[in-house]
Amino acid sequence: MNGSTRKTADFIILGAGVMGASIAFHLSKRKAGRIVVLDKDHIGKGGSGRSSALVRMHYSFPPEVQLAVKSLEIFQNWKEIVGEQGEFRKTGFVRLVPQSELDLLKANVAMLKENGANTDIISCTDLQKLEPDWNLDDDPAAAYEPDSGYGDGAITAQDFMAAARDRGVEYRPKTEATRLLMAREQVRGVATRQGDWEAPVVLVATGPWTRPLLHDAGVDLPIMTEYHQVAILRNPPDMKRSGCACIDSLKTLYFRSDAHDKTLIGDFYGERGVDPDNFPQRASDEWLEKIIDQACERIPKLQNAEVMRGITGIYDMTPDSRPMLGEVPGIPGLHVVAGFSGMGFKISPAVGLVMSELLLDGAGKTVDILAFRPSRFEEGKPIKAQFEYQDD
Repeated sequence: MNGSTRKTADFIILGAGVMGASIAFHLSKRKAGRIVVLDKDHIGKGGSGRSSALVRMHYSFPPEVQLAVKSLEIFQNWKEIVGEQGEFRKTGFVRLVPQSELDLLKANVAMLKENGANTDIISCTDLQKLEPDWNLDDDPAAAYEPDSGYGDGAITAQDFMAAARDRGVEYRPKTEATRLLMAREQVRGVATRQGDWEAPVVLVATGPWTRPLLHDAGVDLPIMTEYHQVAILRNPPDMKRSGCACIDSLKTLYFRSDAHDKTLIGDFYGERGVDPDNFPQRASDEWLEKIIDQACERIPKLQNAEVMRGITGIYDMTPDSRPMLGEVPGIPGLHVVAGFSGMGFKISPAVGLVMSELLLDGAGKTVDILAFRPSRFEEGKPIKAQFEYQDD
């Protein structure tokens, strides 16, 4: 290696999205040492900047709930904790499932409450009062979270990184890690086109780019890419403003307000195996027509909405649709924070916190994240919640 290009750090974080920036922020709060964040592009320009950015706590696996509850607390107190204005908007959130899953919904709501979430079952009558524009003729079972809403992935990443840099974190944009540097089966840094960086700890928070980077180091984690599309509509003048965010199992879609006069809509499933560096940058007309038809079944007034634009992005999916958090088995110092399966934004503040605890204290203290360990698939122990919905 050319000595003139040798650079060192205590922690190298790959990826400046919400996860990498959150980890950098929380490590810097602990004065953990020299922290360097490398990104192939700029802050929040990957999946974070394309995120639908729902903030909700309704999960079926308790540690996910705990991460979401802690993250909501951070979103609610952003100015005091992060020091920036933030972009969290409280609209409320509703989870809709068919009546055949009512018992599961009740069990999960009880579990959510035990873990600190403010939520409850809501009748269709009360839901109709809350959301008069929704069509509830299919009699869904519903749970309501009054404190939830949505945010902005790019702004969240930028805020975390600004606060981290104020505490001395070094950020290098346009510095792509081309491969991991190894010595005696232990990570020792990363190679970039601008020179090598050496560190005893490397955190890979690179979303859908994670698997190929780790593969070069002899690690093959089961992370698959999945292509998704999102529509943004301008609401008709007679539609309620700033309605609740919603995940709707009956219509297999999710939606939320976007500012006070728009609606964002996405669906549950996408095409697998898409190149994260080469995918369509706008939603197709065929998909837009289909998703709007689906949305109109729930919100009929959207028939008169104006289609503003369609956004696309890539999820990093795991076999159990839950993230991998922790050290890569067999490679001391190499940690992965990926595989969020489209649900990472809402838990990113707490993920950064627990990863800082894992690195500095040996384990997650705020939330026990052992179940999310990257080795669980090799061990034959994928996460399975007690009361999973059919589409979990």
